[in-house]
Amino acid sequence: MRAYGSEMKMRHQDILISGGGLAGLTAALAFGGAGFSVLCVDPAPPVTSVNRAGADIRTTALLQPARQLLERANLWHRLAGSAAPLQIMRIIDAGGESHEVRDIADFDAADISDQPFGWNIPNWLLKRELLAAIAGVPDVTFLTGVQTRQTTPRSTEIRTMLSDGSLAVSHLLIAADGRNSNIREQAGIGVKTWRYGQKALAFTVTHPLPHHNVSTEIHRTGGPFTLVPLPDQDGQPASAVVWMERSAEIERLANLPVPAFEAEILTRSTGLFGPLTLNGRRSVWPIISQLANRLTAERTALIAEAAHVVPPIGAQGLNMSLADIACLLTLAQSAPDALGSATMLATFQRQRWGDINRRVRGIDLLNRVSMAENPLLRELRRSGLKTLHGVAPIRKLLMKTGLGAT
Repeated sequence: MRAYGSEMKMRHQDILISGGGLAGLTAALAFGGAGFSVLCVDPAPPVTSVNRAGADIRTTALLQPARQLLERANLWHRLAGSAAPLQIMRIIDAGGESHEVRDIADFDAADISDQPFGWNIPNWLLKRELLAAIAGVPDVTFLTGVQTRQTTPRSTEIRTMLSDGSLAVSHLLIAADGRNSNIREQAGIGVKTWRYGQKALAFTVTHPLPHHNVSTEIHRTGGPFTLVPLPDQDGQPASAVVWMERSAEIERLANLPVPAFEAEILTRSTGLFGPLTLNGRRSVWPIISQLANRLTAERTALIAEAAHVVPPIGAQGLNMSLADIACLLTLAQSAPDALGSATMLATFQRQRWGDINRRVRGIDLLNRVSMAENPLLRELRRSGLKTLHGVAPIRKLLMKTGLGAT
């Protein structure tokens, strides 16, 4: 025990991570595996079973660069058997007066790579495997029921009061504490927020027709309806679904009896996979875009939703977060003595800001175009899709950009 104002427990580590969601846990595992001592704290206990209250039943499509980071963190081998490969990204325009398919554009990963675009995995399972892997890394401590409070940066360290009464002393503080980040607020970093009057409904379905590792995004007024492949469930092909719509409509859909809901999703899916059977519960999520004014403060780096929030379009959300972590990790490994320094954080800001800014604003535009109710705007969306898909160099550039190869 050492004194700091009054006698209290001091926790010394290279890195303190505020937030134990998927991004915070991935950062803890990646930095701990690279030889840095890490303390990760979160106020809520993790939920790692799909049947428990509070389980995150959404899925994440881990794109190729995300897999590379998870391989660096020695995690990928734990996930591969539970992940469904995404070989083709199919975009369908069904935005006419009926629900009929008007145009289909397939973007095949084989055009640019010998690997799939990504691999889809349930979020609750990803968290379970992260925690199991972290348990085997001696330099990582994960505390639940604990949150960060007051931070005091100094020239060579940052001191953070924790809610358990202890003081964490680290060289770098990573804010992975979500869209309402306490660390970001303490650092005086503002945000720009875009609201759409939308929510997303997430759920899982089984269907009689196979998905053939095709992720299908069906665009119609209100927002996209996306079916992302999962491994078979009880011998039936399965997909994770994200349905974006106006908030009132999502609330109506979320409360429908199951037979009525299944009738609705059959119509909205244009019948592409045959009748869809709801497998499990439905969850509702708010949709916004948000961008922090900057990514750093003294001895502090913002990652994931503390830095950027996007609608679930194009599998960009967590993949952007993992790109933040990969960038920070590379900088830390290249100059460990400069961990958390002004030079390191300025480089992080410079290397990540342009890509984050482009993606947040680009997805905002895509979402607004997808929501379009005006018939002229719907036709513009349709012609734009044809152009992007029909010109091979543009199509390949778009696919590479989506993977993060900017």
